[in-house]
Amino acid sequence: MSASPSRGGRSAAEIRSAFLGHFQAAGHRVVSSSPLVPANDPTLMFTNAGMVQFKDVFTGAETRDYLRAATSQKCVRAGGKHNDLDNVGYTARHHTFFEMLGNFSFGDYFKDTAIELAWSLITGTFGLPKDRLWVTVYHDDDEAHGLWKKIAGLPDERIVRIATSDNFWAMGDTGPCGPCSEIFFDHGPGVAGGPPGSPDADGDRYIEIWNLVFMQYEQRGPGDRIALPKPSIDTGMGLERIAAVLQGVHDNYDIDLMRALVVASAEVSRTEPDGPHRFSHRVIADHLRATSFLIADGVLPSNEGRGYVLRRIMRRAMRHLQLVGAQEPLMYRLVPALITQMGQAFPELVRAEALIVETLKLEESRFRTTLERGLRLLEDELERLPEAAALPGEVAFKLYDTFGFPLDLTQDALRARGRTVETAGFDEAMARQKAEARAAWAGSGEAATEAVWFAIREDVGATEFLGYDGEKAEAVVKALVVDGNRVDSALPGSRVSVIVNQTPFYGESGGQMGDTGRILASNGAVVTVDDTARKLGALFVHHGVLEGGALAVGDTVRLEIDTDRRDRLRANHSATHLLHEALRRVLGPHVTQKGSLVAPERLRFDISHPKALSEDETDRVEAEVNRLIRHNDDVTTRLMSPAEAVEAGALALFGEKYGDEVRVVSMGTGSDKPHFSTELCGGTHVRRTGDIGLFAIVAEGAVGSGLRRIEALTGEAARQHFETEEKALKRAAGALKVTPLEVPDRVAALVDERRKLEREVAELRRQLASGGGTAAPVAVREVGGVRLIARKLDNVEPRDLRGLVDEAKKQVGSGVVALVAVKDGKAAIAVGVTDDMTGSLDAVDLVRLGAEALGGKGGGGRKDMAQAGGPDAAQADAALAAIEGRLSARAAAE
Repeated sequence: MSASPSRGGRSAAEIRSAFLGHFQAAGHRVVSSSPLVPANDPTLMFTNAGMVQFKDVFTGAETRDYLRAATSQKCVRAGGKHNDLDNVGYTARHHTFFEMLGNFSFGDYFKDTAIELAWSLITGTFGLPKDRLWVTVYHDDDEAHGLWKKIAGLPDERIVRIATSDNFWAMGDTGPCGPCSEIFFDHGPGVAGGPPGSPDADGDRYIEIWNLVFMQYEQRGPGDRIALPKPSIDTGMGLERIAAVLQGVHDNYDIDLMRALVVASAEVSRTEPDGPHRFSHRVIADHLRATSFLIADGVLPSNEGRGYVLRRIMRRAMRHLQLVGAQEPLMYRLVPALITQMGQAFPELVRAEALIVETLKLEESRFRTTLERGLRLLEDELERLPEAAALPGEVAFKLYDTFGFPLDLTQDALRARGRTVETAGFDEAMARQKAEARAAWAGSGEAATEAVWFAIREDVGATEFLGYDGEKAEAVVKALVVDGNRVDSALPGSRVSVIVNQTPFYGESGGQMGDTGRILASNGAVVTVDDTARKLGALFVHHGVLEGGALAVGDTVRLEIDTDRRDRLRANHSATHLLHEALRRVLGPHVTQKGSLVAPERLRFDISHPKALSEDETDRVEAEVNRLIRHNDDVTTRLMSPAEAVEAGALALFGEKYGDEVRVVSMGTGSDKPHFSTELCGGTHVRRTGDIGLFAIVAEGAVGSGLRRIEALTGEAARQHFETEEKALKRAAGALKVTPLEVPDRVAALVDERRKLEREVAELRRQLASGGGTAAPVAVREVGGVRLIARKLDNVEPRDLRGLVDEAKKQVGSGVVALVAVKDGKAAIAVGVTDDMTGSLDAVDLVRLGAEALGGKGGGGRKDMAQAGGPDAAQADAALAAIEGRLSARAAAE
């Protein structure tokens, strides 16, 4: 294997440290890098520049306790308008992940100090030769031009005026803006290319290493620009670019940091770093950084949004590992090499190492299977095509739709063959699939009013959910719905449904209710959100009332959930997981969840179990859950495929639809496995089990055959429940004139006494009903040749009828007994047939006749005894007459 070429100058880590130290010595606060998912700019998919975390400071929406800052900001450009993915690995300076060194002034110093600090760093601290440095200024920025001559002593020919937007920066159509000044390094005549502003400026000889932005204006509208009262500074210098210059190399992938990752890729794949697979190792090295940092910042692979961009990056790297001959997943084995290079500067990598390794290994294992099948299809199709012909778009779409190949991955696989893809055909196939999906959905029986959500989902895409870790976020309004119709704006007082690009609001699913809270616009408009729904899988819809101002599509808004309500929802949801496992351990492994409701005030949990829980079982389950709450273990989440998660011991929830990736939630310390509870779940949860506070089962009962329902409370609601029960017990003890501990025995004695009295009363009623005691004997009549006792009995319980029929059958000897019990406006009928008559008469048939007369249906039993009921007690005589009529008709027929 080739040895790594020697590197001159400082290491990348030393350059980073020197840059931050230079500005710290000049009174700057060294600020840690913000996450790659921007919290304060909803227009960005990822943080792509150093100023992103300071946007609100520059606009005046936020103030900090410092006016000068310096950072080494991690950035990703692999989605949206900042997308360098296709070029990565094949050029000297394109990356998906890079570090942006920057210094910032928030109304403190301006152009003169910014230029002085920059010049002293690059020519003093970094020691770059002055005669190889060029700068650009905006064409009418005479002030910057003069300062470069004065401070740096540069001649006019190396201070280039640029009239294009390349040298004028703006935050947006409105807001802070100003001219730029870029610093270039001349790699010398041995490299092709001309100076900035020349026709050959796109060459590699003159490389931009630093951009100084002078924010001195505010753009208020087209043609309306005013001077800012406190001009500011925002600069950005790519660490990889300056490291290449300082280490004497022309290619960013030859700097020590990237070279170490390239060599690590070559070593694990047993290939040469600079051989035929040189470009593949560069792709792997770059994408390893991007994927690892994104995972560390909470982004996980998915089929949409940020997660989809992550998956594209991962799969591109994994494709190149396959190209270099890897026969098994290898990318995860490169994580330690990355942590060695960057873990000290970015400790989040160290903290997330286990999650990064697991996610990469699982994703690569799955992707290798689909990759092999997809590549076989690709080879088959290429064999049918003429030499150098483009791949039909239909084939590229099939690879995407069936095998999960993004279009850029197919294009990358064809690049080495000198082939392209007919992208128009791909787009046509994609549009056709959407049309078919829309038609299939329209015919699925959904309500017509729901059609609006399909159109919005197709138009604006999925909503990015940020609520696992955050409770506030900024977003852009993507769609509005009023009275079932999509609108461009909504007026105060209207009930509106708001769809944004990203949200901390949880949309109701998996039994967990949706979040409530507020959506606030800069014009004072407020949407009071009373429910959040999830439509078509990943479209989050915020329902509420608009107050205080109008709201329009395109507005930037701030979303704030009701944090107290969310905390209670989280507690109840996590409690269902502990409850589920506790039930399985107490009742047996047959117990599975059959439904749930996670509300802020309570939880409801349905399970498969054939009988009621005993008092002892209920107490043991409740005690086990509270034990785990007191233990206060961490609640952790991981990402797996559903099959792998279940294989690892996770429980899948009843009725839940899972995609290719699932969140696996684990909590509690297990005695026989790593965690007490491990389940597939996309809901929100507490960070530690102790956050649940307290758990109380308040009800248990049947909801169907073999199904039991448990209702429970957590936290303050559970405490209040126990307090209410204690007060009720004390009142009962006072009424019974016993101590609280004596109440159960005293109540049991009273119940026994009441049952004894009820039995005595029932016996007296039976005697009266059957003609015993002082009552007249029961009349036996003959109807159609059959002896019959037929009576209406007032105030007799239906449960007593069978015993009365048996007594009457003794009196009738051979024949039929029909008794109707009437009580509280309802009736019950029982029919008995003596054994010798069951060959020709059926009690079930006779009782059904009587039940129909009473307004009931059916009836059950045997040939010799059957019972039914009906709501119309006034028809008791008619019921008996119907039975008599059947007996008469039978005799006539014979």
